Amino acid sequence: TLPSLLLLPPSLLILSSSPQSRRASLKPHSGHRTASPPSSHPPTAAAMKPSSPTPAVGTALHLVKTPNFVKFAAVALLSLSVALLFYHHPSFPSAAFSAFTFASNSSPTAVPANSTSIAANTTSIASNSSSPSSAIPKVKKLPPPPPSVAQRTGIVDENGAMTEDFDVGEFDPSLMEELRDLGGGAEETEKRNEPKIVKYDKFKPCDQSKIDYIPCLDSFERHCPDSTLDCIIPMPNGYQKSIPWPRSRDELWLHNVPDTRLVQDQGSQYSMSVKDDKISFQDGGSDQYLNLVSQMVPEIDFGHQTRITLDIGSGIGSFAASLFKYNVVTLSIGTKDVHKNQIQFALERGLPAMVAGFGARRLPYASQAFDLIRCSGSGIDWTVDNGVLLLEVNRLLRAGRYFVWGGPQVDSNHELSLEDQWKEMGDLAARICWQLVKKEGNVGIWRKPLNNSCYLGREIGAQPPLCSSSEDPDNVWYVNMTACITPLPKDGNGGNVSVWPARLHSPPDRLQSIKMDAMISRKELMKAESRYWNEIIGSYVRAFHWKEQNFRNVLDMRAGFGGFAAALNDLELTSWVMNVVPVNGFNTLPVIYDRGLLGVMHDWCEPFDTYPRSYDLIHAAGLFSDERKRAKCNFSTILLEMDRMLRPGGTVYIRDTLAVIGEIHDVASAMGWVVMVHDTSEGPHASWKFLACEKRMP
Repeated sequence: TLPSLLLLPPSLLILSSSPQSRRASLKPHSGHRTASPPSSHPPTAAAMKPSSPTPAVGTALHLVKTPNFVKFAAVALLSLSVALLFYHHPSFPSAAFSAFTFASNSSPTAVPANSTSIAANTTSIASNSSSPSSAIPKVKKLPPPPPSVAQRTGIVDENGAMTEDFDVGEFDPSLMEELRDLGGGAEETEKRNEPKIVKYDKFKPCDQSKIDYIPCLDSFERHCPDSTLDCIIPMPNGYQKSIPWPRSRDELWLHNVPDTRLVQDQGSQYSMSVKDDKISFQDGGSDQYLNLVSQMVPEIDFGHQTRITLDIGSGIGSFAASLFKYNVVTLSIGTKDVHKNQIQFALERGLPAMVAGFGARRLPYASQAFDLIRCSGSGIDWTVDNGVLLLEVNRLLRAGRYFVWGGPQVDSNHELSLEDQWKEMGDLAARICWQLVKKEGNVGIWRKPLNNSCYLGREIGAQPPLCSSSEDPDNVWYVNMTACITPLPKDGNGGNVSVWPARLHSPPDRLQSIKMDAMISRKELMKAESRYWNEIIGSYVRAFHWKEQNFRNVLDMRAGFGGFAAALNDLELTSWVMNVVPVNGFNTLPVIYDRGLLGVMHDWCEPFDTYPRSYDLIHAAGLFSDERKRAKCNFSTILLEMDRMLRPGGTVYIRDTLAVIGEIHDVASAMGWVVMVHDTSEGPHASWKFLACEKRMP
């Protein structure tokens, strides 16, 4: 306003730096007047009236009309605008400076020499002309943003708690492939190496002579043929769907076992009889035998201390059938020819059994696997070849547990007398530090030591010797037996398992000694696997009515820690499970047996040691992805073997990645299975699916 302008010092109102402009602005104060141009109009009365303005007002009015005042007002308004802009937009100065710098660098222009002084004067005017109430505010400095907090990570220690005390180490890109495999996320690799799609024609039935075909077994050893099975094993004439458990323990369909010579020749010995179209089984004294053993050594404690037993040369499984009432699982093994088809009888009755014979190689079971091993009526001479067969039994027997010998009455073809057989057997057992706990009649019970103290206390040069410390007692696939004593672990692992049923979910000590990638969190991995399969099997029971389907003989082709079998037990399905550990995976067999479950090692590119039509349910999770990476055999080889083992009316569940599900579907359809593809619980866009396949009765 005008009054405020009059308060400014005269020096600040003179903006021009030239003397001419200063003289022009000072002329009104010198007393000179400037002549006005003559007007053509006559003067009015108002104009002719004399005026008497004050000198100060006249000077101020003259200053407002000068060009310098206009310049000053423009500079003041510009300064005020810039100040307000800086106040409301603190980031503007840096942006303006950047733009100015860019403009200066890209298109330089000449700067007047007196520009510096003009800028200085302008700044001075702006600062002095502002009153305290209208002062230009200072630019606020914003506080620096808070530092980004990195996500804290850690590892699981031996107690299952998260810890940050670990070394990161250098990054190894080659480990990414291994990480994908452990997490089940190998789909990208599979897509890169995806093989050509093969179209499968319908498989033809095999010749009728292959009804009981076991490809790799002769009397005592595995000898697989060069060519693989390329046809469907036919059913016997008159075959019917197996009688459900527990009725199957006492009777089976006559035509489900093609070779019935055992019934005709030795029916009375095994307490079997044929009535109409069924074969019936009587007790045959098995219950009395078990009562005798329990009375001889009460510490055996069937169903608690003793959970997993092995019956060598078992006949038709009568010993196993009697033990089921005590919640004891017994694996019956026998040869293919010497005992005819006794193992087939046991399987058809719903009892755990495998075709296996004592030859030159180790049996495909873990060390310290069985709580009790029994042999009666097998005709095996345990003392030949430096006792190598009994030394294999010693490897399989858990520390501190029992070997029951049925006595020489079953070895009537033995060349030695009854007394000499007992003497040789007792001498060999003493040399391997077995203690004869009780002998009553023709039954003897020995106990294996709990530690190595007896072995180390023997005389120098004692036979048989201890096995080399470099020999792995759990390396069993195509490994020859050696006539040496397998030493026990120094820490007692294997012999200190919990009683049943607590041992099913108690992580055993041998979990820490098996060779696998996980080093610390193994207990958590085992528990997580159990929870995972409990949830999945629970959904199967509800959605697919598993309890109504009466699955009895079950095969898990890639068992891991045995979580699938543990879930079946927890959900009270009346099934026994043969847990298979593939040779190309981690050897978890010791853990499976320590949990009170059955297991075996196998290569799925070769036929399994069992009769056709052995299993009601076959389960495979992630197996085919592993086999594709191994690239040893085609999917058709594995699936045709699954069809050979599967009973008519049986079911197959396959969980695997999308990269392999399609080919499995094609092969299964070509074999005549009814195949349904289902989403997993992760939803329709998950990378895994599962197939529910049915081998329907014709």
